[in-house]
Amino acid sequence: MPHYSHSYVVGIFEHPLRLAPDKSVAQLHAEVARGALADAGLAKSDIDGYFCAGDAPGIGPLSMVEYLGLNVQHVDSTDIGGSSPIRQVAAAARAIAAGKCNVALITTAGRPRAESAAPGALTENPDFPESGFELPYRPLLAASYAMCARRHMYDFGTTSEQLAWVKVAMSHHAQHNPNALLRNVVTTQDVLNSPLIADPLHKLDCCITTDGGGAIIVARKEISAELQRPRVRLRGAGEHIKYQRGSDVDLTSTAGVLSGQRAYAESGLSPADIKYLSTYDSFTITVLLAIEDLGFCAKGEGGRFVADGKLISGIGRLPVNTDGGGLCNNHPALRGGMTKVIEAVRQLRGEAHPAVQVKNCDLAIAHGTGGMLDRRHGCATIILERE
Repeated sequence: MPHYSHSYVVGIFEHPLRLAPDKSVAQLHAEVARGALADAGLAKSDIDGYFCAGDAPGIGPLSMVEYLGLNVQHVDSTDIGGSSPIRQVAAAARAIAAGKCNVALITTAGRPRAESAAPGALTENPDFPESGFELPYRPLLAASYAMCARRHMYDFGTTSEQLAWVKVAMSHHAQHNPNALLRNVVTTQDVLNSPLIADPLHKLDCCITTDGGGAIIVARKEISAELQRPRVRLRGAGEHIKYQRGSDVDLTSTAGVLSGQRAYAESGLSPADIKYLSTYDSFTITVLLAIEDLGFCAKGEGGRFVADGKLISGIGRLPVNTDGGGLCNNHPALRGGMTKVIEAVRQLRGEAHPAVQVKNCDLAIAHGTGGMLDRRHGCATIILERE
């Protein structure tokens, strides 16, 4: 079992911009790295490990290590879509436990809004091995998640109004975030009255597209102890890749079933111990499935679990995405995993906005889902603890 107790999240930074027409992607990576270093109280020379994914320009870490002027002894560019930054926190901890590095920097950044990039461009490349079988049928991203939502409705009686409550909760949180792209509180009727994008998902069921990015610094325990920051350590982690196997199609559960089980097993914790959940919210259905698959309720009960404000901090049973999430705040580089870790750390430090800060928040989950939910996707789950 990895010695996660040796690794602490010591620095975080979320870029304040949501539109960056005058900055390069590499510059955004550099700016979030600088912000995380300042947050941690570390110097660039302290970084000896670097982690990035497919959003990094150039030849992954080869280009970025040079651009950032780092002197590192360990790099990692494993990519599992939008959940990559969450997986990389665990990978950094494993590298630290193995003695490969002492202070690891993880960055995510992009300009999809400025470049008018389509989300499907991440998964609908004609060179991919599956594309010859799928692209002729135009498998669009929103339709992928809509099909999963419709199947959940068919199997379990979930309603569009229940899904809308996810957006309502995120909007209640986003009103307190000055950097959030969408700060207006919405109602379930607002969601249901918004244009239908892919039945049964409406426009307000879909996440936003933003520029910007974020960074995380993970450090060895001894280094963390020397810094003047609240101590947040990694308790457990899990990851899994799921894909449809021929005619064996399962649209109502995700790879989060196994990534969550592995994180709980490594941490010795259960869903009942968790005070706060940061989870991927590319669409409202993504949140509902994650809540079920991470064990906060039984399969099929997610609709009732998320309804009537139950995800709103200070009101509901499980506060979720108190920064406004990808539905209202930020979805940088079309990869939302980074912001999930950042807000979880804010909550554990007691640094979230006072209106949404979870009382006595000592255990939190950051969970990501990257890829196409109806075909192939990767999930990563980490459990973080305030020491």
